[in-house]
Amino acid sequence: MVKLLVGHKGSGKTKQMIDIANQSVENSRGSIIFINKDQRLMYDLKYRIRVICMEDFEHVTNSDEYIGFLYGIISSDHDIETIFVDSILKHADFKMSDLPEFIDRLKDISKNYGMDFVVSVSAEKEEMVGVNFEGCEILN
Repeated sequence: MVKLLVGHKGSGKTKQMIDIANQSVENSRGSIIFINKDQRLMYDLKYRIRVICMEDFEHVTNSDEYIGFLYGIISSDHDIETIFVDSILKHADFKMSDLPEFIDRLKDISKNYGMDFVVSVSAEKEEMVGVNFEGCEILN
């Protein structure tokens, strides 16, 4: 399942995502991955959560490469339960127009590999034109 945290900058999405990640690792039997733009949240997350900083992967520059990057993470760990992606519009030159296809691809990956995605987007639901919310859960 793809779960979305939506709202404008400063609405508390990252804090909520950190809380969800820290709670989920307590009951998890598999791996929890948290993808963030930089290192600043590393110490807010419990040590069992694998933190990936996109600054370390500067050559991931568009949504296709980002999906390939996710497949690489998945292929290296077959026990992933949840991948958290904080502020997707700040990663890899993402634009609002990339979201519909990106979220559809996440839904396919989720279905095929039996994992969840939690993605925060700095926009209101109404601004996410073209996104098919069927099969998604809005967390806030």
